[in-house]
Amino acid sequence: MIEDKNQQRTSIAQLGEFGLIDHLTKNFDVTQESTLKSIGDDAAVLDFKDKKVVVSTDLLIEGVHFDLAYMPLKHLGYKAVVVNVSDICAMNAKPTQITVSVAVSNRFPLEALEELFAGITHAAKEYKVDVIGGDTTSSQKGLIISITAIGEADENELVYRNGAKQTDLLVVTGDLGAAYMGLQVLEREKQVFQVNPNNQPDLDPYTYLVERQLKPEARKDVRTLLHALDIKPTAMIDISDGLSSEIIHICKQSKVGCNLYEDKLPLDPQFISTCEEFNIDSTTVAINGGEDYELLFTIDINDFDKIKGNPNFSVIGHMAEENEGIHLVTRANTKIALKARGWDALTE
Repeated sequence: MIEDKNQQRTSIAQLGEFGLIDHLTKNFDVTQESTLKSIGDDAAVLDFKDKKVVVSTDLLIEGVHFDLAYMPLKHLGYKAVVVNVSDICAMNAKPTQITVSVAVSNRFPLEALEELFAGITHAAKEYKVDVIGGDTTSSQKGLIISITAIGEADENELVYRNGAKQTDLLVVTGDLGAAYMGLQVLEREKQVFQVNPNNQPDLDPYTYLVERQLKPEARKDVRTLLHALDIKPTAMIDISDGLSSEIIHICKQSKVGCNLYEDKLPLDPQFISTCEEFNIDSTTVAINGGEDYELLFTIDINDFDKIKGNPNFSVIGHMAEENEGIHLVTRANTKIALKARGWDALTE
């Protein structure tokens, strides 16, 4: 958290907008057959032939979605790609291209943007997506990143939020809540650093949690895993705003109820111990934390034997009739109405 005061600083104004674009995009490779024309013209040209195209976009704004006091710019660039690719994965589609737009204030030198774009380049290679365009402009409010992700799928592969049935099982990938607790650790260490800048943070006991916050991964593998198991989800969504919010989205759009079981929630041991250290209820964090970027989906009850015991998936509940409502079933077998207490960008 100690800033290097002697680092090289090259003014972006020296390059100009088009020089900056050429400089930052020179490392992007084209790998997708569907990319006919990427950066360098008035628009990109894509050819998906008989595939269906899916598109999603997200904004990341300094002071709202990230804090550069503890978010390295390279990690930020990587994460900005991941959160958009995750939306494509949540449609059971294959991510293929992204566009990247950045608004930046004059406090950022060229070297800072090089770090940001190094992260974007690394993520583009990791997820095999082509960077095909975008925009750059100035900002008076710090750093703003907007990424649009594009993907493809056969029509019969696509999964929406509105297909869950009353008897379906509710399934989640990975584990829950770690990203939120990683944020709590980083915020605490930031406060300590502000009081005593010579006190370097000890993050070793929290490596998994911090990584889940600073460098999450989209579940690009789930589409392949489910195909190998001969399972097509009936509804699916990614967990960006919190498990409770995402369950409610599926229930409302599918017109069903749900019973979520507390004792079935997949929790990492480091997450549990850190919740105890912070004196925070682990279940509350797991269902409301957000930014896990795991996938939440429903499957037909007849597919249970196919998914049972698979380490990639946890069955955490089942859908019900709409008039039953949406509930958390506690370990004491008490039903509590589930409310959307996850992230909402428009609430204070």
